[in-house]
Amino acid sequence: MIRILVADDHPIVRAGLKQLIAEYKDIEISGEASDGKEAFEKALKNDYDVILLDITMPGINGLDILKQLINRKPGIKILVLTIHPEEQYAQRALKAGASGYLTKESAPQELISAIRKIASGGKYISPSLAEKLFFLDESHITKPAFQLLSDREYQIMCLIAKGVRLNSIAKELFLSVKTVSSYRSRILRKLNIKSNAELVRYALDNQLIQ
Repeated sequence: MIRILVADDHPIVRAGLKQLIAEYKDIEISGEASDGKEAFEKALKNDYDVILLDITMPGINGLDILKQLINRKPGIKILVLTIHPEEQYAQRALKAGASGYLTKESAPQELISAIRKIASGGKYISPSLAEKLFFLDESHITKPAFQLLSDREYQIMCLIAKGVRLNSIAKELFLSVKTVSSYRSRILRKLNIKSNAELVRYALDNQLIQ
């Protein structure tokens, strides 16, 4: 039996996954978490075969949880299941140690296949993501500037581009407004842009937000 921990802050998503997985005899949801702290604590305390982890959750961000769990519990198997398109976070999640990456728009059977493959020790990425990663790894291709941002810088960039105010970002990420403002300055400098309006246009042009 493949034991799953579902970490997602939306009850309707967790309920939908429970209904889907109930149809398969070899998989069961053995735990649920509705925020980052709960997900981290349950993943450390219990032995799950696969963790389904969302990127955006209250408390600890999914990427931060991913890194901490890989560091504290080497060999843990995490499938990122998120609303964010592959272009936004897939490469960062896989680089941080995720065993796979799927969007919530994926077909149910693809999710089941991914869970089974990861539980058996494999990795799972979609054919479209595999192609994107292949071209990104080509040494002669210059990486886009946003790939040079740290994970925290990238996270804050996406929030600013979506119109979230700095004080709201600070509250969501448990940072000071001054720290978030410093991140913003570094982001603008690295991307060679001057204003939030330019940042929004850059994010849209690179399909980092919708």
